[in-house]
Amino acid sequence: MEFLTSVLGTVWSIFLIVLFFGGSIFVHELGHFLAARRRGVKVERFSIGFGPKIFGWRGQDGVDYRVSWLPLGGYVALPQLADMAELEGGSTVDVKSLPPVSYTTRVIVFVAGAVFNLIFAFLLATLLWQIGRPAPESVTTTKIGYIAATLKTSEGKDVQSPAAKAGLQIGDVIRQVDGRPVNDWLQFKSALVLSTQVGEAGDRSAVLTIERDGKTLDIPVEPVRAGEDRFRTIGVAAAYLPVVESVKPGSAAAQLGFQAGDRFVGLNGARLHSFDQFYDYVAKNKGRPSELTMARAGGEVRLTVPPFDEKKSNPFSGLQLTVPYQLLHDTPWHQFSDTVETTFRTFWSLISPRGDVSASNLSGPIGIGRGFWDAAQSDYPLRFATWFAILVNINLAIFNLLPIPVLDGGHILFATVAKLRGRPIPFNIIATAQSVFVVLLLGMMLYVTVFGDIRRLVRDYRADAAAKEQVEQQKKAAEPAK
Repeated sequence: MEFLTSVLGTVWSIFLIVLFFGGSIFVHELGHFLAARRRGVKVERFSIGFGPKIFGWRGQDGVDYRVSWLPLGGYVALPQLADMAELEGGSTVDVKSLPPVSYTTRVIVFVAGAVFNLIFAFLLATLLWQIGRPAPESVTTTKIGYIAATLKTSEGKDVQSPAAKAGLQIGDVIRQVDGRPVNDWLQFKSALVLSTQVGEAGDRSAVLTIERDGKTLDIPVEPVRAGEDRFRTIGVAAAYLPVVESVKPGSAAAQLGFQAGDRFVGLNGARLHSFDQFYDYVAKNKGRPSELTMARAGGEVRLTVPPFDEKKSNPFSGLQLTVPYQLLHDTPWHQFSDTVETTFRTFWSLISPRGDVSASNLSGPIGIGRGFWDAAQSDYPLRFATWFAILVNINLAIFNLLPIPVLDGGHILFATVAKLRGRPIPFNIIATAQSVFVVLLLGMMLYVTVFGDIRRLVRDYRADAAAKEQVEQQKKAAEPAK
């Protein structure tokens, strides 16, 4: 039964990847195709993917429709508009026998792909607005629930955490980062990671506008780069408290009095803001019991937890915790504005000498596919897949309109230059530029795939394996207590 469930889960995940990722590529190319047909431009081929054909057919309209082996995008072969033999293969059409194409037609056809992606994203955003986007409490807040005393930088050096050094406090509510309003924890982290601010001494800097005891304060912090991704961080975690989802009968947790539905709210008579505070207490007070306050059925109960002993039983053995979710109903305009702003700030941080985002932090086709895979494995697969598809389509539209040869924006740039100079750009110049940028684009995609997508897959696989091993060790440690 477990094997069948695993197989069905895999099939479901693949289906969502094909539906949303493949659908996003299809929508983009459909925009080019329909605009070209509408403007009387010759369409030779419509392909999802690059390289040799897997399968396909020739329609009554003479167009070669196909699905190709390399799932790195897709294309519509338009010999009158662009020579893309490097990516699209050779052409059998005699371009000289076809009528010339106007500047207006070129722009309309090249921009249509991005327009269709934006339309598709808007429709999905409207749907998500109605059904709601699930978000855990750890994301919907900007309240600080935990402040680390120290941090290990990407260079392996232990330093005082910027948050502790700046005097931030548990319970502070973050309202702005460098003057930019933040409404949830993801926005806060994004604003911090994508920041390019530096202080007078050249150190990374940020100003957090926080609310504390009804007062608004501006607190400067000096972020450090930490973790394998080398992102800017200050050593804080969101305020949220887990809920007991289930308790295994006869387990150590059941014997202590935990019940399904209990919510952690206090520790030793003080209010808890995050579970990390409890772990901190245990680490600093080994050998001492603790008293947890749990909210239960409209009231509160106190449970005494014995000291943790790594060599003996775990008092939380048998306890399954969960984080409550809520549905957010953001308007399509709000979803669009957040994504567009984040996309442009990512580009700026990528090219700015003061930014800390590198190409290895980006996601290629494997990373995008993994995003849909993770969505399919979640408790809300269709909602999360829809949300992720909105991000993909908006980013795909913006990326393709960049004025880079090979991309749609590059074709528009060539057409605009030719229009301004009053005569076509020499073919050899266009061909050379496109050949160079084909190599650069494929090289960048290879770099992002190897040092970004695959590196993160390996890292997360090792982390999951270590977590499973730790769970097994805890189960074995709990056996003598039965």
